Amino acid sequence: MDVWKLRLSMAATLAIIIGLSTLIFTVILSLFSTFNLVTLGVFVVAFNIGQWLISPYIIDALYHTRQLGENENPKLHEMVEELSRKSGIKTPKLMLAQIPMPNAFAYGSPLAGSRVAVTDGILKTLDAGEVEAVIGHELGHLKHRDVQIMMFASLLPAVFYYLGYSLMLSGYGRQRSEGSNGALIGIGFMAFSWTLNMFILYLSRLREYYADRHSAQTVDNGSQKLSSGLAKIVQASKNMGRNRKDKKNLNAFRALFIADPDRAEIDSVALSAAGVAGEERLVQEILSRKLTTADKITEVFSTHPNIIKRLKALQDLRQQ
Repeated sequence: MDVWKLRLSMAATLAIIIGLSTLIFTVILSLFSTFNLVTLGVFVVAFNIGQWLISPYIIDALYHTRQLGENENPKLHEMVEELSRKSGIKTPKLMLAQIPMPNAFAYGSPLAGSRVAVTDGILKTLDAGEVEAVIGHELGHLKHRDVQIMMFASLLPAVFYYLGYSLMLSGYGRQRSEGSNGALIGIGFMAFSWTLNMFILYLSRLREYYADRHSAQTVDNGSQKLSSGLAKIVQASKNMGRNRKDKKNLNAFRALFIADPDRAEIDSVALSAAGVAGEERLVQEILSRKLTTADKITEVFSTHPNIIKRLKALQDLRQQ
């Protein structure tokens, strides 16, 4: 995808999300006869700033992350520092997520600082070049401020869902004649939450492509390294993802991950169908496979692009 087209699509999608959210917040406050511009501004800004500030600590607790000392993995620290310099950003804290699922993610806030986490699983699954490409992808998220944008955007559908759910329950709990309007409004808010989430999922997929592009441009032979790394992550995650407890924890902030754990089995089937076995052959076989209607439908409900489309986009970057 052309970089300017990608940027325009992201800007337009974000504008739709913010515009629709502001409109519905206005309707909500109007219903309670408390609407004015000051109330709206304070409510939206305070809620999102508070959530942004504490989210890194929630992530640390969920994924059992700890900061890696310089003497624990010097080569990994050197890799992060060099790629940060190439990216033109301050070197983030290097964190280790003590979970077996191979993955990586970038996160942070003004209170906690910027952080890049790799899991135990990814260090055991990928070679050094592939880990470098994955880190390049995560640093791309930090450079593009995806952490802030997606944290803000992902919060909005949850707010509308729980508000709608509360209105619906309170409506049904009253006399039918008194509560029917509240229940209907609640159902409407829940439906809007689902619609808004579709835009947010699309925005998330666009930003994954953008971070992939950053890795390809920052890491030597980054397109090929990231392609093989993603394929290995998908294959290794397939069986691990069947653990219900681990899967539930991973889902909490899955939009941050380089690969969606929920899609591991689906993507693994896609890779198998493409006859994947090896690195160069992997890419060539995937490029020859056409997306099915089922692939396209499944992608609409995912935080990450379809693995075939994603690797094709990386191959296009490799040829530029």
